[in-house]
Amino acid sequence: MKKKLLLAISVAGLALASAKSYSITLFQPAMFGTTQLAAGSYKVEIDGGKAVIHSGKKDVCEAPVKVENAESKYDTTAVRFDNTGGQMRIQEIHVGGSKTKLVFNE
Repeated sequence: MKKKLLLAISVAGLALASAKSYSITLFQPAMFGTTQLAAGSYKVEIDGGKAVIHSGKKDVCEAPVKVENAESKYDTTAVRFDNTGGQMRIQEIHVGGSKTKLVFNE
């Protein structure tokens, strides 16, 4: 019984360790997936091909994501937007201090 409990805890720990998270700040409202986000600070958690936005401890929304590697490191974290149709939409997040680029395509 103790071995099964230890195995379950280990598997849960690995699942949590595989998810990566990043902090972003939006200075203006923007769409993320199908959800309108207000200006503010958010945590973006990546798990497989899915990105989940958190505000504090609350899940706000999720969207499909593609994680890519850039040729060089980004100095700072930056959010790139698409303004098609007059609506600001998060298109990419460049993660500062890394070569990681998060690409969101609807």
